[in-house]
Amino acid sequence: MSEKHPIIAVTGSSGAGTTSVTRTFQKIFRREAVRAAVVEGDSFHRYDRKDMRRVLAEHEKAGGRNFSHFGPDANLFGELETLFRSYSEAGNGRYRKYLHDAEEAAPYGQEPGTFTAWESFEPDTDLLFYEGLHGGVVTESVNVARYPDLLIGVVPVINLEWIQKIHRDKATRGYSTEAVTDVILRRMPDYVNYICPQFTRTHVNFQRVPAVDTSNPFVAREIPTADESFLVIRFANPKGIDFQYLLAMLHDSFMSRPNTIVAPGGKMELAMQLIFTPFIWRMMDRRKKALGAR
Repeated sequence: MSEKHPIIAVTGSSGAGTTSVTRTFQKIFRREAVRAAVVEGDSFHRYDRKDMRRVLAEHEKAGGRNFSHFGPDANLFGELETLFRSYSEAGNGRYRKYLHDAEEAAPYGQEPGTFTAWESFEPDTDLLFYEGLHGGVVTESVNVARYPDLLIGVVPVINLEWIQKIHRDKATRGYSTEAVTDVILRRMPDYVNYICPQFTRTHVNFQRVPAVDTSNPFVAREIPTADESFLVIRFANPKGIDFQYLLAMLHDSFMSRPNTIVAPGGKMELAMQLIFTPFIWRMMDRRKKALGAR
């Protein structure tokens, strides 16, 4: 953690809703005139799209069934930790971009599914913002979780996560339900060992819980909407959180535990604005004081 060079990390599996959280933070950054160095977790995958397919085929041919983007073999955990450490110490570090589609790739003259060259951030950013799979990952040799000043988990209940992935992969990637199911099964050990444990290290967790039947996610015809869901917000340390204010602003919400608010699912962006704007204020105030003390 660093007062001069703070880090915010949003962690959650693909399809969990981390992109929506990123959009909310972008609005806060614009409103509060915060210059953020932004990093996407995909840029720390070890392989580009073509190489990932090749390596995956090699693993399957050798009898390996659990190679996935969730685990250490397919990611550069060491480089991600180095970035977090470098930024917390000096406000800079090396990053790159993963070009997901033709629109993102066009300005670089590259193919979709490739990485840009490594580069350094622009000088004098106020904080580092990370969104991806591994903002709180810890292994025997790497501890990324010790660096974020604010670590946020975004995770739907597992059946909802599967429904979202099935619908997304069928719509955008042309996968069959059977193919997506195979991906879910293949990455399950890495999900259990490297994704789930991160949510015990977060400062705040947002979990969406549908209020409709999702008992068989593999035949669900529609993704439950936000208004058909509840939002469970857990604070690891409730000290200093004005729960009465949040309950008053998040109408129809209630507290299920001393550190947990349950709110209507459609109020997720409002909840994040109310909760995280004061966090940003405090971060920037501490940064200003720390820089002024040099």
